[in-house]
This record gives sequence, C-alpha cells and structure tokens, in this order.
Amino acid sequence: MARRRYPWERLDDERLLELRFKDLGLTLERSPVAKRVARLHGELARKGLRFRPHAWLSTGWFSPDGVPGIAIPFYLAHPRLARLERAQMYDVEGGTELACLRLLRHETGHALDSAYRLHRRRAWRDAFGDWSAPYENAYTPRPYSRHYVMHLDMWYAQSHPAEDFAETFAVWLQPRSDWRRRYARWPALKKLLAVDALMQTIAGRAPPVRSREQTERLSSLKETLGEHYEARRRRTSVHRPAEVDPVLHRLYPDGPGPFEPAASFLRRHRAQLRRAVGTWTGVYRHAIDRLLEEMIQRADELDLKRRRPSAEALADAIAVLTVQTMNHFHGSRFRLMRR
Repeated sequence: MARRRYPWERLDDERLLELRFKDLGLTLERSPVAKRVARLHGELARKGLRFRPHAWLSTGWFSPDGVPGIAIPFYLAHPRLARLERAQMYDVEGGTELACLRLLRHETGHALDSAYRLHRRRAWRDAFGDWSAPYENAYTPRPYSRHYVMHLDMWYAQSHPAEDFAETFAVWLQPRSDWRRRYARWPALKKLLAVDALMQTIAGRAPPVRSREQTERLSSLKETLGEHYEARRRRTSVHRPAEVDPVLHRLYPDGPGPFEPAASFLRRHRAQLRRAVGTWTGVYRHAIDRLLEEMIQRADELDLKRRRPSAEALADAIAVLTVQTMNHFHGSRFRLMRR
C-alpha cells in the first residue's frame, strides 16, 4: 500500500507546531505502526488468547483504567512527526520496531487486565499486591532486586503493582524470551508463573469487558502541537539543584595547568551524555538536556577545568548527571562513591 501524503509533510517545525491534532488527518490503519499492532495480535493468538486490544492514536502511550485498549502516540504514525518529536524532546519513545513492540506488550498487559478484571482475583493480588494503591510521584528503584522482571527502562516494574503485572506479562508474552530459564534463580519467577497460570484460566475465553472507548482520540483534540510540547516541557521543568556546585567541584577540582574549560567539554559531549543518562534513568531526554544546560552554565560561571583524560572525564560526567537526574526526577537519594 502506497503511503498516504499529507499537506503538512513539507512544513517547517514552526508552522507544523501551529496545527491542531484534529487537523492532521492521521489514522492508525494507514500508519507504519499498524503492522506492529498486527504483530502484537499474532503474539496473543500464538499464546491461545482471544483478546485483541483495540488501538488508537493519541498524544502518548497509555491504557486507561477499565478500557481494554491502547493509545499510541501520534508521532509514530508518520516519519515527519517522529522528526518533530525528536527535535522537541530529543527522543522518540517507541521509535524503533523493537522499542515499539516492548511498549505495546506492556500496555497490552494493562488492557488485558481491564478486559478480564484480573486484578480483582486473589491470585493476582497474592503475586503483585494492591492494584488500587495510589501511584507515587516518584519512587526509588532497586537496580539489583531480583523480585521484578527487567523489561522497560528505569526498573519500571518496581513503580506500582499494576506496572509490575504489565511488565511481567510483557516478558511472558515476548516470543523466545525463554523466561523460565532466564529468571530461574530469581524470586520474580513466581510472578511469571502466576501470570502463566492466570493466562491459562482465560485462554480461549472472550473478555467480559468489551468497551471500544478511545480516550483522548487524536481526531477529537483541538490542542495544537505547539501547545502540547509546551505543556510537556512545563511538566519536566528543571530548577537548579542546590547541590550542583559541590558536585561540579568534585568532578572538576582546582589545579594548575592550561586545561579545557569544563563547560566546553560538557557541551561537546552533550548528545552522548543525554543519550546515556536517558537510557539509564528513563527520564525524557529533553528534561535531561535542561538539567545538563544548568550544569554547563554553572561550570562556566565557576570557571572549572577538565583535568582528567577525556574518556575518564566523560564516564564521570555520565555518572554525575545520572545521579543528579535520579535525585531530581525520581525523588531518589543516590550518592557517588569514590574508592
């Protein structure tokens, strides 16, 4: 099928940001992500499940409580919008086929839970906890815990019982994940076995909840793309951390010699720092860039210099920025330890 042409494809970013979502004319069926949704349905069929989540385009990834479906971000529906997303946020969540499928499997876990009301079952509660527990604004992950599966970034299974189930289901669903062997010595295996048992109870059964609701459907949104990105940046706004000065002084201690300005070093490696820290923390790269800009400005104001070899200095900068990001956005309390 030939790709549909849109009148806004050749607009520059400034003019594209003036358009409303409803005026984009996008449909999921004629987008590149449609094949990935079809692949997801095939994975569910091979597991013997009748459930097929309906999907629609919206402003982000989510599955509303009680709705057995998945909202998929608009920027995955067209390469031009993916480029805009990267320009605005420095990242495209789900932009590759692998990343998209991982997110689809995760959101399917939520949708399937809604379709069969699984969280009401005792077996679900015994394995994952209280589905109705409030979500915290921030959580402190335990990177080395083996009580949770590893699927999305930032140890997301640890954030809430509902996310723990969705992550565990995603690992169970993933073809060739070999979860029995991979998690053989982990306490998380009990959760995977619980999911496996739950899936056996619904295999071949139609879901009792069949709502086709499409929350925040793209074609109904009057918000402009510019307003959307402005709101996202506001939600990830950065204020200079109070502890940034001592951190920077440890990273770039005083000493003699004509060394490179620390601000210039950080600026030169900005993209690499943003990418590395984003991978480890799960924080939007736009937000990391804002935090990094504060560090660069302060390093310039303090006239700090890089005195260690470039590779070592870069590794240290990644570690420092990761800790600053974790503490700022996740409410964590990590410290850097020197041997």
